[in-house]
Amino acid sequence: MTKEDTLLQAVNRLSRQVDGLEFSNPTAYVYNPLTYAKRPHQAYLEKYGKAPKKIVFLGMNPGPWGMAQTGVPFGEIEAVKQWLKIDCPVDKPEHEHPKRRVMGFSCSRSEVSGRRLWGLFAQRYGKAEDFFKDHFVANYCPLVFMEEGGRNRTPDKLPAKEREALFALCDRHLRETVEILQPQWVIGVGRFAETSALRALGKSDAKIGLILHPSPASPAANKDWAGTVTRQMQELSLW
Repeated sequence: MTKEDTLLQAVNRLSRQVDGLEFSNPTAYVYNPLTYAKRPHQAYLEKYGKAPKKIVFLGMNPGPWGMAQTGVPFGEIEAVKQWLKIDCPVDKPEHEHPKRRVMGFSCSRSEVSGRRLWGLFAQRYGKAEDFFKDHFVANYCPLVFMEEGGRNRTPDKLPAKEREALFALCDRHLRETVEILQPQWVIGVGRFAETSALRALGKSDAKIGLILHPSPASPAANKDWAGTVTRQMQELSLW
């Protein structure tokens, strides 16, 4: 990476690199939103990815009804359209699962994790521009993995060799992201993201923190997630 590299250039490089990886059963379908949802993702980077940032919130990988549809991390459709003011055409993945169609911004499903995350930021900061002045939201891994039956498969469940090849690229990209955005903090949204940040950024000046993941699959997240995360951020003296 050169000093002149932008976040968009780094993302495009990561997209090309992960497209060259191969995955075996039970992974049957792999979506790369950085490719088929490139237009809204580029709009997100151009609108909100200007350096420097104080805090980067780091998620795991795209959800099937969030970034897989909109190209935006935790990209719950209404939040992206109404709060982030992004609404761009989305193409189709090369190999599409019949039960996990990409409908783009016309998708009727709502991603609870994204609704909770962006909802908290909207409640606290009001305008998106005020939040993104000092903050950014990214995902560690850009790919969506699905089994033959349509079940979502998280990156940590991949076989060791596939995981190592993928994580090497994602670690490098996270370091590039931090070098470009110069955040004081990287906050893992969930334990996986925190662990990934600790591994990738061990020699970085950025501090690493953790907030509870907003997934409805987590019993803790279904009990006042916003209040819990607010307290966690206050304990880090960030809110």
